[in-house]
Formats: sequence, structure tokens, C-alpha cells
Amino acid sequence: MEKQLAELQEVIPKAGKLNEKVSRSEVGWHVDHSLKVLNNICLELKKSSPEDYKPSFSFKKLLVLTLGKIPRGIAKAPKGVRPPMEIKEEELYIQLENAKSLLDEIKRLPEKSNFEHPYFGRLDLKTSIKFMRIHTEHHLKIIRDILTN
Repeated sequence: MEKQLAELQEVIPKAGKLNEKVSRSEVGWHVDHSLKVLNNICLELKKSSPEDYKPSFSFKKLLVLTLGKIPRGIAKAPKGVRPPMEIKEEELYIQLENAKSLLDEIKRLPEKSNFEHPYFGRLDLKTSIKFMRIHTEHHLKIIRDILTN
């Protein structure tokens, strides 16, 4: 995830860029949302009770994790990870540093640490990390398209 975080950091100065042919949201929205997702998942993993973990099946989860892609324009960001109306670059840098720290911390968590995904159900640590990579890459692809089209 280091490369993904480095790319997010690289595009922060371009936060105001918009290309409505690609997305109705600016680059900063995608950066903010991606970082909120990373930080919130890490925090949930840290405070979870590994002994209470019970795997759950979801066809959507199986599809996304198998293909390693999230289709564009289908899901809506849950309220807790939606960016504010005004996105400030300095806030993005703070969230980025927080994400780096939290991602380092979760490496030492028990395997059964978990969080409840709004569409996929309960994910253990390994699956959560895989999802975070897929989700971040999804938004990085959108950002790349905004910046090149």
C-alpha cells in the first residue's frame, strides 16, 4: 500500500481538478474518501474483538475480491466516509499521515481482527487489507482518468 499512499500524496496538490466526463467529483474528493476509508477500517480493526469473528458470505464480496476490481458508479459511499463540502489540502496531508501510521499498526493485529463492511459483511484482517488495496486502487484509477482525460 506504500505505493498507493505515495500516489495519493502526489495528487493532493491537484485536489481541485475536475473532469465531469470521468467523475462528478474532484480529485480531492477521491483522495479524501480513500483516506477516510483506510483510516476508518484500520480503527475498526484495532478495536474489534477477534474472538467474536464469524465469517460471512456475500456474492458481491466474492466477486470484488476475486476480480480485484470495483465497478464504477454502482455503490454509493456510506455517510461516515463521505468527504466534506470543502476539502482542504492540509487536512488531506493529516489524514495521509494518519493512514500511514494506522496501516503500520494493523500489521501487528491478530488474524481474526475484523470490521463490518456495509455491503460485504464481516471481513477479517487479511481480507480487510485486500479490500483496502482494491478500494484505494479503484479511486486512484478514477483520479488518473480525471488527470489524463
